[in-house]
Amino acid sequence: MSPRPAPAATDSRTDIALKQPGLVMRAVSLRHGTAAEIVQALDDVHLTVRPGELAAVVGPSGAGKSSLLAVAGGLACPDHGTVTVAGHDMTVASRRVRTGLRRRHIGFVFQSGNLLPALTAIDQLRLAQRIAPRAERTHRDAYEMLTEVGLADKADRRPDQLSGGERQRVGIARALVTEPSVLLVDEPTAALDRARSHDIVRLLAREATRRSVAVVMVTHDHDVLQYCDTVYEMIDGKLTIGG
Repeated sequence: MSPRPAPAATDSRTDIALKQPGLVMRAVSLRHGTAAEIVQALDDVHLTVRPGELAAVVGPSGAGKSSLLAVAGGLACPDHGTVTVAGHDMTVASRRVRTGLRRRHIGFVFQSGNLLPALTAIDQLRLAQRIAPRAERTHRDAYEMLTEVGLADKADRRPDQLSGGERQRVGIARALVTEPSVLLVDEPTAALDRARSHDIVRLLAREATRRSVAVVMVTHDHDVLQYCDTVYEMIDGKLTIGG
């Protein structure tokens, strides 16, 4: 598998920011359960994803992929190891500080799109901008962001008026409109056909490069791995470089 060309800076981020890894996980371990039944969800995980890179994580159900996203996104604290996002150590931060870092630096794209049913596409993005931390609110126009993902003509449509692929593109635009440092994507092609799956992952690869965002995508879809810079495999909580 040939990696994509090295990303070039195309937005307002500084050279210093580009040199700083977006996401770094070092020796991260996480266990679930009780003393009677312990599950090793993450086992000494090491992962570095730089701005502009798209990394895929594949593996069977129950391998620990969801736990990886939860820890990377500051939604769960590891038992051991460190998680650094845009230079901030999430593992030593208080819950309040971690929440602020997550809102400021991390975007999420969910498997179902997770859009609010009553809001139009443009209002999904505007709401994300309004609830972003005040000091970090972006000046990027929500309509411009929808245009970049090919949905300018669907700005006034609600989720039930959009196709599955269109809902995913709205979800991606909503996550990117606040200009996060890291984008975490959970099974974005699970409900899509082959053509739309390729469209969505090509879009993620393009936006990673264009916006210098470190993107981690969990997927079962091996057919779209050609668009990724690095492919990791997770089995029984262990993460290794895929073949």
